[in-house]
Amino acid sequence: MDRISSTVEPELTSAEARHSGLRGKVVKVTVSSIPWLIIGGLLWAGLFIKPQPEGGTVKPPELERRDHFYGISPAPDGGVWVAGSGGKILAVDNQGRVRPMASATQQTLQDIAIWDGGRGVAVGNEGAVLITSNGGQSWSAVDGVPRSAVANKLTRVRVGADGQAVATGEMGALLFSKDYGATWSRLRDEEDVAWNDVALLPGGGLVVVGEFGRILVSPDGGGTWQTPKVPVESSLMSVAFRTATDGVAVGLEGVVLTTRDGGRNWQQEKQGNHSHLFDVAWDAANQRWLGVGALGAWVRAGIDATDWQSGQLDERDLAWHTRILPMGKEAWLAGANIGRWDGTLWHALGR
Repeated sequence: MDRISSTVEPELTSAEARHSGLRGKVVKVTVSSIPWLIIGGLLWAGLFIKPQPEGGTVKPPELERRDHFYGISPAPDGGVWVAGSGGKILAVDNQGRVRPMASATQQTLQDIAIWDGGRGVAVGNEGAVLITSNGGQSWSAVDGVPRSAVANKLTRVRVGADGQAVATGEMGALLFSKDYGATWSRLRDEEDVAWNDVALLPGGGLVVVGEFGRILVSPDGGGTWQTPKVPVESSLMSVAFRTATDGVAVGLEGVVLTTRDGGRNWQQEKQGNHSHLFDVAWDAANQRWLGVGALGAWVRAGIDATDWQSGQLDERDLAWHTRILPMGKEAWLAGANIGRWDGTLWHALGR
């Protein structure tokens, strides 16, 4: 019996061992497969399961804090149009309500202007020129605008009667259109200077201001040019005239220049703010000159443009502004923000 027991016991033990070993292999295979099963499940979910959005989509505001607006013009139906970052063009009504217009570029726009009849033009970086003929309902990009191989930012556009327009910019850009911006040609050859603004005078005269205190005067719409002596060397950023003879130019370091003879001679005026000035305008309704610039700076003077006052829009708002547009008893400003100023109180949109 002992031999039988001793013989049978090893056989049973061997079978159990084989069964135990097989079970261990199955466990090992199962355990080792788990990571691959997880990865396969994730891949399947990523490929075939599409998440469904819940709730409404958050629409960004039309006027965002990151937006900068460099150009402003009266709107055909009241209020203003502004143009700026990323090709954005907005219509702002007299109550401050904002409506976007469909642009035709993603280039930053530096200026915008309108003629009567709902026609408008906007210019900007990389030689971008947009036009509208239907009150801003649609804008189209203009092809064939003269370009430089070096730089092509267009900084300002001014419009005149019968569809005339002049745009200024880098590398001596002085571009002329006589068909509401549909086609453009050069008034002067390309040169290494940035022209920052141009005034279109009654009778067809032009006055152009630019870098390093340079000024050009043309009595015949660009046929001939004069280069008057200028009492400063800092860059001039804007020029405006209230008559064919009386004008003001402003620039960096708070420079204010005046002329009484259509731009042939210039005098520097004193004013207490030395912040950079980027724009000047004649406010016909209130018979005054207005200018704006960096750090919320403003300047103003009476009709003779000799006694200049200066100040800050709001001590809590040090935003820069590149444009001022007098409208009625107020003035609209565009730059790091958009707002209205009545000479005392400053109201920024979206604040």
